Amino acid sequence: MDSTFLAGVSGLQVHQRMLDITGNNLANVNTTAYKSSRVNFSDMMSSTLRDASAPTASVGGTNPMQVGSGVQVASISRDMSQGSLMNTGQPLDMAIDGAGYFVLNDGKMDVYTRVGAFAIDGDYYLVDPSTGARVQRVGTQGVADGFQAQESKDIRIPYDVGLQANATQNISYGGNLSADLLDPTTNLIASGIRYTADQTVVDESTLLTDLSQASGLVAGDKLVLGGTLRDGTAIADTDFEIFDGSGDSKTMGDLLDAIQALYPDADVSLSDGNILVRDQEAGYSKTDLSMTFSTAGDGSLEVPKYFKIVTAGGQAVKNTSLDIYDSQGTAQTLSASFVKTDTLNTWDLVITSVTGDMELLTRRIDGITFAEDGSFAGVTGDATSFEIKGIGDTQEIYLNLGTVTKYDGLSQMGGASTVTPGHQDGYAGGQLSSLSVGGDGVLEGLFTNGIRRDIASIKLATFQNPSGLTSLGGNYYTISANSGDPTTEGVAGTVQGGSLEKSNVQTANEFINLIAAQNGYQVNARTIKVATEMVTELVNLIR
Repeated sequence: MDSTFLAGVSGLQVHQRMLDITGNNLANVNTTAYKSSRVNFSDMMSSTLRDASAPTASVGGTNPMQVGSGVQVASISRDMSQGSLMNTGQPLDMAIDGAGYFVLNDGKMDVYTRVGAFAIDGDYYLVDPSTGARVQRVGTQGVADGFQAQESKDIRIPYDVGLQANATQNISYGGNLSADLLDPTTNLIASGIRYTADQTVVDESTLLTDLSQASGLVAGDKLVLGGTLRDGTAIADTDFEIFDGSGDSKTMGDLLDAIQALYPDADVSLSDGNILVRDQEAGYSKTDLSMTFSTAGDGSLEVPKYFKIVTAGGQAVKNTSLDIYDSQGTAQTLSASFVKTDTLNTWDLVITSVTGDMELLTRRIDGITFAEDGSFAGVTGDATSFEIKGIGDTQEIYLNLGTVTKYDGLSQMGGASTVTPGHQDGYAGGQLSSLSVGGDGVLEGLFTNGIRRDIASIKLATFQNPSGLTSLGGNYYTISANSGDPTTEGVAGTVQGGSLEKSNVQTANEFINLIAAQNGYQVNARTIKVATEMVTELVNLIR
């Protein structure tokens, strides 16, 4: 009779445990990323009343006679399958579609969770707002830009760190240059400085010493003139003395005459205070002029950092412009012209002007060639970049004109010229304005200057046996002796931003478990009741 009581009691106990687990599952039916559990039973050790016997030649064998002593909880296993994902629209909500776990650090150790309801704390760290545990990162994303500290694996959201401006280093061009257009233009360059004297526009009789743009000129001061002729021949540097032999200042007309002597095939003049050099004939031209001031004392005379090309000379011309950025992130408008040369299937690119206080050190890309089928054939000239100088160091800008034999950049076909600037890689400084997360777990920031940058890569871990993880409560797990060590290798799944994982509790199944637990409890209670009644009958026999 004792074994009957023991079996009944054990039945009550295990079904109470079953009810505990079922109740906990139902209580967490709306807990984000909750993983349901189930209980498995096994029988307890049996008492053997008679051992089994082997069959003989004359009689058969007999089975053992055993009486069980009850039931026990064999295991409580957790269902680690993924719950369905729900969209929340919150950019810092994240769900994992796969087997991975977010890795957080609570200040003492790493913990693991499927709940990606993150927020940003007062120190700009990405955290679980319910506990303050910091989300961990992997890789080097964000380190080079100063968003993440090399020595820390905590993810910091750099709302307090500006994105440094980037000077333009590369420009791409794409589109067609007309193969059949013939519309010669006349090369015209201008000083870009409106020379005045006593707030009046100068004429040829104005003394150089009277210029508003000059001060403290002394004997020995001079202008050094140079440049290139129409055919590209370099002009040797030529000194123009500002004072004549008697010590009198020369005039603007004298300066024009000196320039004219260097350019016999051009007309040199003044227009609204600007020095102009215009070719006498239309067509392909490399006419350019440089002018620098050299002082024998402390005098000054403003001269052009470069002569602007008002009209580029070519057999045909396609003008373009785009904004580039200097080292401080200030936008400057760069104007350039593609000019058809006298050589078949060949064009040049010449920088006509750039806004701001910039100096063009080199300005022409010679020999942009095309094949007979109109595809890009490369650059035959020495330069594939040009140099400008403004704030800071010299800024060299490289051109991407396409792939040789391809049509992915420039081409030369019949019809209109359609060339336009494409991408340029410079930008102004900016501040972080919004965040998003990619499927690979990389946090990407959009800055106020329109630039996107990788902020950090969220660390995901996987386990050989995730069911072996130990629950810490608060949606956290930690490793156990049977979970295996965490690894970031292999496929952890994809991260879905603006989403959270729902509980994987199956409500219908849990209701069935409730009924089963209730039935099991009732029948074991009945066993105890019947055994009690039998004991009572036995006692009554004695009376």
